[in-house]
Amino acid sequence: MSAKDFSPLQKRLHEIIYESDTRAGKIFDLALIVCILLSAAVIMLDSVKSYKLAWGDELFYADWIFTFLFTIEYFLRIYCVGKAKGYIFSFYGLVDLFSILPSYLSLLFPGTQYLAILRIFRTLRIFRILKLAQYMDEADLLAGALKASRKRIAVFIFGVLLAVVFIGSAIYIIEGEENGFTSIPLSIYWAVVTLTTVGYGDVSPKTPLGQALSVIIMIMGYGIIAIPTGIVTSEIISGEGKPISNQACPECSLEGHDADARYCKHCGSEL
Repeated sequence: MSAKDFSPLQKRLHEIIYESDTRAGKIFDLALIVCILLSAAVIMLDSVKSYKLAWGDELFYADWIFTFLFTIEYFLRIYCVGKAKGYIFSFYGLVDLFSILPSYLSLLFPGTQYLAILRIFRTLRIFRILKLAQYMDEADLLAGALKASRKRIAVFIFGVLLAVVFIGSAIYIIEGEENGFTSIPLSIYWAVVTLTTVGYGDVSPKTPLGQALSVIIMIMGYGIIAIPTGIVTSEIISGEGKPISNQACPECSLEGHDADARYCKHCGSEL
Protein backbone atom coordinates (compact mmCIF):
# COMPACT_ATOMS: atom_id res chain seq x y z
CA MET A 1 0.00 0.00 0.00
CA SER A 2 1.21 3.48 -0.87
CA ALA A 3 0.97 6.40 1.52
CA LYS A 4 -1.21 8.12 -1.06
CA ASP A 5 -3.84 5.37 -0.60
CA PHE A 6 -4.04 5.80 3.15
CA SER A 7 -7.46 6.06 4.71
CA PRO A 8 -8.15 9.09 6.95
CA LEU A 9 -7.65 6.82 9.98
CA GLN A 10 -4.26 5.65 8.75
CA LYS A 11 -3.16 9.21 8.02
CA ARG A 12 -4.22 10.33 11.46
CA LEU A 13 -2.50 7.39 13.15
CA HIS A 14 0.69 8.02 11.17
CA GLU A 15 0.64 11.65 12.25
CA ILE A 16 0.24 10.67 15.89
CA ILE A 17 2.63 7.71 16.03
CA TYR A 18 5.43 8.75 13.70
CA GLU A 19 5.44 12.54 13.64
CA SER A 20 6.65 14.30 16.77
CA ASP A 21 6.22 17.78 15.30
CA THR A 22 2.48 17.76 15.99
CA ARG A 23 0.98 18.24 19.43
CA ALA A 24 -0.76 14.85 19.35
CA GLY A 25 2.44 13.15 18.17
CA LYS A 26 4.50 14.73 20.93
CA ILE A 27 1.98 13.73 23.60
CA PHE A 28 1.93 10.16 22.26
CA ASP A 29 5.72 9.89 22.21
CA LEU A 30 6.13 11.32 25.70
CA ALA A 31 3.45 8.97 27.04
CA LEU A 32 5.24 6.10 25.30
CA ILE A 33 8.55 7.02 26.92
CA VAL A 34 6.89 7.12 30.36
CA CYS A 35 5.35 3.67 29.78
CA ILE A 36 8.70 2.27 28.64
CA LEU A 37 10.45 3.56 31.76
CA LEU A 38 7.69 2.27 34.04
CA SER A 39 7.78 -1.08 32.28
CA ALA A 40 11.56 -1.32 32.73
CA ALA A 41 11.13 -0.45 36.41
CA VAL A 42 8.56 -3.25 36.80
CA ILE A 43 10.96 -5.77 35.24
CA MET A 44 13.83 -4.70 37.49
CA LEU A 45 11.68 -4.76 40.65
CA ASP A 46 10.40 -8.21 39.73
CA SER A 47 13.99 -9.48 39.76
CA VAL A 48 14.41 -8.39 43.41
CA LYS A 49 13.36 -11.29 45.61
CA SER A 50 11.90 -9.21 48.44
CA TYR A 51 9.76 -7.12 46.07
CA LYS A 52 8.66 -10.20 44.15
CA LEU A 53 7.50 -11.90 47.34
CA ALA A 54 5.57 -8.82 48.48
CA TRP A 55 4.22 -7.55 45.13
CA GLY A 56 4.62 -10.52 42.80
CA ASP A 57 1.05 -10.54 41.46
CA GLU A 58 0.89 -6.78 40.97
CA LEU A 59 4.21 -6.74 39.11
CA PHE A 60 3.10 -9.69 36.97
CA TYR A 61 -0.14 -8.02 35.90
CA ALA A 62 1.58 -4.67 35.37
CA ASP A 63 4.12 -6.29 33.05
CA TRP A 64 1.39 -7.91 30.98
CA ILE A 65 -0.56 -4.65 30.76
CA PHE A 66 2.51 -2.93 29.34
CA THR A 67 3.12 -5.89 27.03
CA PHE A 68 -0.41 -5.67 25.60
CA LEU A 69 -0.11 -1.90 25.14
CA PHE A 70 3.22 -2.25 23.33
CA THR A 71 1.82 -5.08 21.21
CA ILE A 72 -1.10 -2.94 20.09
CA GLU A 73 1.27 -0.06 19.38
CA TYR A 74 3.55 -2.35 17.33
CA PHE A 75 0.74 -3.50 15.06
CA LEU A 76 -0.60 0.05 14.73
CA ARG A 77 2.84 1.13 13.52
CA ILE A 78 2.67 -1.58 10.85
CA TYR A 79 -0.90 -0.62 9.95
CA CYS A 80 -0.21 3.07 9.36
CA VAL A 81 2.97 2.86 7.28
CA GLY A 82 3.08 2.38 3.52
CA LYS A 83 5.81 -0.25 3.38
CA ALA A 84 5.52 -2.42 6.46
CA LYS A 85 8.82 -4.22 5.81
CA GLY A 86 10.65 -0.92 6.05
CA TYR A 87 9.50 -0.53 9.65
CA ILE A 88 9.58 -4.21 10.66
CA PHE A 89 13.23 -4.69 9.66
CA SER A 90 14.45 -1.26 10.76
CA PHE A 91 16.43 -0.79 13.98
CA TYR A 92 13.43 0.60 15.86
CA GLY A 93 11.12 -2.04 14.40
CA LEU A 94 13.33 -4.88 15.59
CA VAL A 95 13.74 -3.28 19.02
CA ASP A 96 9.96 -2.88 19.28
CA LEU A 97 9.45 -6.54 18.36
CA PHE A 98 12.11 -7.95 20.67
CA SER A 99 10.77 -5.83 23.53
CA ILE A 100 7.43 -7.67 23.50
CA LEU A 101 8.48 -11.20 22.47
CA PRO A 102 10.10 -12.17 25.83
CA SER A 103 6.81 -11.84 27.71
CA TYR A 104 5.10 -14.24 25.31
CA LEU A 105 8.08 -16.61 25.30
CA SER A 106 7.93 -16.70 29.10
CA LEU A 107 4.70 -18.70 28.77
CA LEU A 108 6.82 -21.51 27.35
CA PHE A 109 10.20 -20.71 28.89
CA PRO A 110 9.84 -19.18 32.37
CA GLY A 111 12.45 -16.55 33.13
CA THR A 112 12.74 -15.17 29.60
CA GLN A 113 10.42 -12.30 30.56
CA TYR A 114 13.44 -10.48 32.00
CA LEU A 115 14.78 -10.12 28.46
CA ALA A 116 12.01 -7.58 28.00
CA ILE A 117 14.39 -5.09 29.59
CA LEU A 118 15.34 -4.52 25.93
CA ARG A 119 12.43 -2.07 26.01
CA ILE A 120 14.79 0.47 27.50
CA PHE A 121 16.36 0.88 24.05
CA ARG A 122 13.06 2.27 22.84
CA THR A 123 13.78 5.41 24.83
CA LEU A 124 16.25 6.35 22.08
CA ARG A 125 13.23 7.97 20.46
CA ILE A 126 13.60 10.78 22.98
CA PHE A 127 16.20 12.35 20.68
CA ARG A 128 13.51 12.71 18.03
CA ILE A 129 10.84 13.79 20.47
CA LEU A 130 12.93 16.61 21.91
CA LYS A 131 14.08 17.63 18.41
CA LEU A 132 17.65 16.68 19.16
CA ALA A 133 18.18 15.59 15.58
CA GLN A 134 21.79 16.72 15.67
CA TYR A 135 22.53 13.95 18.16
CA MET A 136 21.11 11.37 15.79
CA ASP A 137 23.25 12.96 13.09
CA GLU A 138 26.31 12.37 15.26
CA ALA A 139 25.16 8.80 15.90
CA ASP A 140 24.95 8.24 12.14
CA LEU A 141 28.44 9.67 11.77
CA LEU A 142 29.77 7.28 14.43
CA ALA A 143 27.98 4.31 12.85
CA GLY A 144 29.42 5.25 9.46
CA ALA A 145 32.92 5.49 10.93
CA LEU A 146 32.59 2.04 12.51
CA LYS A 147 31.35 0.60 9.24
CA ALA A 148 34.18 2.19 7.25
CA SER A 149 36.73 0.87 9.77
CA ARG A 150 35.37 -2.68 9.97
CA LYS A 151 38.01 -4.26 7.69
CA ARG A 152 40.96 -2.68 9.49
CA ILE A 153 39.44 -3.51 12.88
CA ALA A 154 38.85 -7.11 11.74
CA VAL A 155 42.51 -7.44 10.71
CA PHE A 156 43.57 -5.93 14.04
CA ILE A 157 41.37 -8.31 16.06
CA PHE A 158 42.67 -11.29 14.09
CA GLY A 159 46.23 -10.20 14.89
CA VAL A 160 45.36 -9.89 18.58
CA LEU A 161 43.82 -13.39 18.55
CA LEU A 162 47.02 -14.82 17.11
CA ALA A 163 49.03 -12.93 19.73
CA VAL A 164 47.01 -14.24 22.69
CA VAL A 165 47.28 -17.82 21.40
CA PHE A 166 51.06 -17.47 21.21
CA ILE A 167 51.30 -15.71 24.59
CA GLY A 168 49.02 -18.28 26.23
CA SER A 169 51.09 -21.13 24.86
CA ALA A 170 54.30 -19.45 26.03
CA ILE A 171 53.06 -18.88 29.59
CA TYR A 172 51.81 -22.48 29.72
CA ILE A 173 55.32 -23.68 28.90
CA ILE A 174 56.96 -21.24 31.33
CA GLU A 175 54.64 -21.76 34.33
CA GLY A 176 53.24 -25.25 33.87
CA GLU A 177 50.44 -27.02 35.68
CA GLU A 178 52.11 -26.72 39.09
CA ASN A 179 51.54 -22.94 39.01
CA GLY A 180 47.87 -23.12 38.01
CA PHE A 181 48.23 -23.02 34.21
CA THR A 182 46.64 -26.41 33.67
CA SER A 183 45.98 -26.10 29.93
CA ILE A 184 46.67 -23.93 26.91
CA PRO A 185 43.00 -22.72 26.70
CA LEU A 186 43.20 -21.58 30.35
CA SER A 187 46.53 -19.90 29.59
CA ILE A 188 44.94 -18.12 26.60
CA TYR A 189 42.18 -16.91 28.92
CA TRP A 190 44.90 -15.51 31.22
CA ALA A 191 46.57 -13.83 28.25
CA VAL A 192 43.32 -12.12 27.22
CA VAL A 193 42.63 -10.93 30.78
CA THR A 194 46.18 -9.61 31.13
CA LEU A 195 46.40 -8.03 27.67
CA THR A 196 43.15 -6.13 28.23
CA THR A 197 44.48 -4.98 31.64
CA VAL A 198 41.44 -6.47 33.41
CA GLY A 199 43.49 -8.63 35.74
CA TYR A 200 41.00 -10.85 37.59
CA GLY A 201 43.80 -12.48 39.52
CA ASP A 202 42.29 -15.98 39.53
CA VAL A 203 45.38 -17.25 37.68
CA SER A 204 48.75 -15.54 37.98
CA PRO A 205 52.37 -16.43 37.14
CA LYS A 206 54.68 -17.43 39.97
CA THR A 207 58.06 -17.66 38.25
CA PRO A 208 60.27 -14.60 37.58
CA LEU A 209 60.21 -15.24 33.83
CA GLY A 210 56.41 -15.54 33.81
CA GLN A 211 56.04 -12.34 35.82
CA ALA A 212 58.39 -10.52 33.45
CA LEU A 213 56.27 -11.68 30.52
CA SER A 214 53.19 -10.41 32.36
CA VAL A 215 54.70 -6.94 32.68
CA ILE A 216 55.43 -6.83 28.95
CA ILE A 217 51.91 -7.98 28.09
CA MET A 218 50.26 -5.42 30.37
CA ILE A 219 52.29 -2.59 28.85
CA MET A 220 51.39 -3.85 25.37
CA GLY A 221 47.75 -3.86 26.44
CA TYR A 222 47.60 -0.08 26.79
CA GLY A 223 48.90 0.37 23.25
CA ILE A 224 46.59 -2.26 21.80
CA ILE A 225 43.51 -0.64 23.37
CA ALA A 226 44.42 2.67 21.72
CA ILE A 227 44.77 1.26 18.18
CA PRO A 228 41.05 0.67 17.33
CA THR A 229 40.22 4.01 18.92
CA GLY A 230 42.64 5.72 16.55
CA ILE A 231 41.23 3.84 13.56
CA VAL A 232 37.66 4.91 14.28
CA THR A 233 38.68 8.46 15.20
CA SER A 234 40.40 8.95 11.84
CA GLU A 235 37.19 7.94 10.08
CA ILE A 236 35.11 10.29 12.23
CA ILE A 237 37.43 13.21 11.42
CA SER A 238 37.20 12.49 7.71
CA GLY A 239 33.41 12.20 7.82
CA GLU A 240 31.15 15.14 7.20
CA GLY A 241 27.94 15.36 9.16
CA LYS A 242 24.93 17.04 7.57
CA PRO A 243 21.99 18.46 9.49
CA ILE A 244 19.04 16.08 9.49
CA SER A 245 15.34 16.40 10.24
CA ASN A 246 13.21 14.28 12.54
CA GLN A 247 10.59 13.60 9.87
CA ALA A 248 9.60 9.96 9.35
CA CYS A 249 8.93 8.65 5.85
CA PRO A 250 5.23 7.79 5.45
CA GLU A 251 6.16 4.78 3.30
CA CYS A 252 8.98 3.01 5.15
CA SER A 253 8.88 4.91 8.50
CA LEU A 254 12.65 5.44 8.46
CA GLU A 255 14.19 8.70 9.60
CA GLY A 256 17.53 10.47 9.25
CA HIS A 257 16.78 12.56 6.17
CA ASP A 258 18.59 15.78 5.31
CA ALA A 259 16.81 18.88 6.54
CA ASP A 260 16.08 19.99 2.95
CA ALA A 261 15.22 16.53 1.57
CA ARG A 262 12.05 16.18 -0.49
CA TYR A 263 12.31 12.42 -1.01
CA CYS A 264 13.18 9.54 1.32
CA LYS A 265 16.79 8.46 0.89
CA HIS A 266 15.82 4.88 1.83
CA CYS A 267 12.88 4.15 -0.46
CA GLY A 268 12.61 7.24 -2.69
CA SER A 269 9.08 8.15 -1.61
CA GLU A 270 8.02 11.77 -1.37
CA LEU A 271 8.27 13.21 2.13
